[in-house]
Amino acid sequence: MTSLSERQVSGNGSRPTMRQVAELAGVGVKTVSRVINGEPNVTAETAQRVLDAARALDYEPDLHAGNLRRADRRTRTLGLLVGSVDNPFAGAVHRAVEDAAAGRGVAVFASSLDDDPQREREAVSAFLRRRVDGLILTTATAKQTYLLPELRRGTPIVFVDREPSGIEADAVVSDNAGGAARAVEHLLSHGHRRLAYLGDLRGITTAHHRREGFLDAIRGGGIPAADVHVIEDLHDESSAREALLRLLDGPDAPTAVFSAQNLITIGALHALRDRGRHRDTALVGFDDIELADLLEPGVTVIAQHPEDLGRIAAERVFARLDGDASPAHRVVVGTTLIVRGSGEIPPRS
Repeated sequence: MTSLSERQVSGNGSRPTMRQVAELAGVGVKTVSRVINGEPNVTAETAQRVLDAARALDYEPDLHAGNLRRADRRTRTLGLLVGSVDNPFAGAVHRAVEDAAAGRGVAVFASSLDDDPQREREAVSAFLRRRVDGLILTTATAKQTYLLPELRRGTPIVFVDREPSGIEADAVVSDNAGGAARAVEHLLSHGHRRLAYLGDLRGITTAHHRREGFLDAIRGGGIPAADVHVIEDLHDESSAREALLRLLDGPDAPTAVFSAQNLITIGALHALRDRGRHRDTALVGFDDIELADLLEPGVTVIAQHPEDLGRIAAERVFARLDGDASPAHRVVVGTTLIVRGSGEIPPRS
């Protein structure tokens, strides 16, 4: 019997089969099938040997064995993982990927991440069991080394919105640091010196880059650290609203706010209006929000371009499927300052 410590996965692009799992575990193919499908009549010891063998081979069961594969061994499907389909930004990325895929007759399986690492792993595993031809991923895990076996098999993987860590793979991201710095520079140019930063979860790479861009611009503007409020780990409208309310009700309330995510911007708007401060406290948000131009004042934003992020990510996957074997690409999509009124409010006396 082959030792479980002897890895049988190589970089030749082939996927391990159920037969290989059976050989490694020293059982029949039918026994492997029973274990994988959770069927009875298998002893606990035998089931554990099968699971250990599957894990050693990085084996993923094929849910559609035989009936989805074509002559080129492709399923004409992609797996797409986004932050949350509730977020318009993620929805725009999803739509752009689908539009690009439709022109090639490719279907897109999509799932929400909700910034839960466990949910990320489960969703990616579900995609792989369906033998998708490629993956486009927004991730929450600190490192994505668990994808190394799939990369070695030649599956195209492109990260969108957030960059990978621990592996070399294509990535399509916004200019997060540059956009945040531009927001600060805009507020400073209108005379503000007491600023507040409302940021997303610290473990998210986009939040990290936006915070660094904000602080770099603060230092570049000669603003004392004591005059700046930095509040992080806000991830929804409610937490952002409560955080800004505390600042507005406290001493040294900011005269300007940079909200570093679209849902945080909505929460900030609620707080400013709750205290009647939306006309004397400047606000610049990162990422556009719906109806921002219809509010009074309109909301000044650093707009991302999710449609470009999704389109370029899909193009990278298809380029890899078409044979592009060049080193990993990192594509940075610029942001746009949209002036609407809230970011141009001067500091109050």
